[in-house]
Amino acid sequence: MIAEDLWDLTNGSSFVSLRGVASGVDVILKMEGLNPAGSIKLKTAREMVRAAEASGRIRHGSELIESTSGSLGIALAIISAARGYVLTLVTDPNTSDRTVHHMRALGARIVVVKERDANGGFLQRRIDYIQDRLAQDENLVWLNQYANPANVEAHRRNTITEILNECGTPDWLFVGAGTTGTLMGCVEGLRARESHTQIVAVDSVGSVTFDAPPQPRYIPGLGTSRRPEIFTDHDALLKVLIPEADTVRMCRRIAAERGLLVGGSTGTVLAAVAGLADRIEPGSLVLAISPDLGERYLDTIYNDVWVVSRLGEGALATSVPPSPRVLTDFLALGGVRA
Repeated sequence: MIAEDLWDLTNGSSFVSLRGVASGVDVILKMEGLNPAGSIKLKTAREMVRAAEASGRIRHGSELIESTSGSLGIALAIISAARGYVLTLVTDPNTSDRTVHHMRALGARIVVVKERDANGGFLQRRIDYIQDRLAQDENLVWLNQYANPANVEAHRRNTITEILNECGTPDWLFVGAGTTGTLMGCVEGLRARESHTQIVAVDSVGSVTFDAPPQPRYIPGLGTSRRPEIFTDHDALLKVLIPEADTVRMCRRIAAERGLLVGGSTGTVLAAVAGLADRIEPGSLVLAISPDLGERYLDTIYNDVWVVSRLGEGALATSVPPSPRVLTDFLALGGVRA
């Protein structure tokens, strides 16, 4: 394939079989990180920019602003550089220095918001900063991945189609919940096809998206301290919360046993698969979406000093099985880590 534009190289047809990650369950991992932006967010960024251009919201020479924990920022920086847009990315201290350097190298202006919001995260403070800037500059355009229907459309139209074309209809689909664009796109795409797939929405302990109690979080990607507007709850979703220590242990296990360096969101999703393995019928077609790879986490998840200082030495023990909190059980226990 010779692409007309760099952002068309989303490489959505890469899948790998991971036998033995979960007891008695063979998992097919959809590898979304094998593209120029290094994450599934390239689809999101492309769809949001195209939709905004088509509507006339942005045009050549426009100045864009967006809140990001890293991956969307890199994707938007790629597109903005090629399109000639000035881009400001608003991030926070959980974003790794490596990712910040990447975004800045692509020409983006970086603002780091350091004050936590009422739920102990940074998202609302990032959004407050953007809204203040918008009030001061009417020419500034905020794509707003948390409320933008194009975020959902990117995955309803592309990600689900890629899964169905390559693998058929899965019995189980595990999807991480960050902005919930991928999750909602998968839900809508499968609903439109009247699929009976059990969708597992995976989030981090401490995230408030599923109305669980807030707690401090350290790993960017999944989780929010403010519920995204595009998220619509419904009973068909099995909602699961994963402690960040389980995320670290799974990432390190996959690296040691498979030679595959996965990102934090992928480790979280795979921890959910392993933790729910006893609910999955033998022979089921199980898919999990891997949003990115692990190079951006070398200074965090794969750094012993960082892990111990934030999550304790127990997070280094890869032999400890995951302990997912199915949401109803988790809330019944008061949302306390086991």
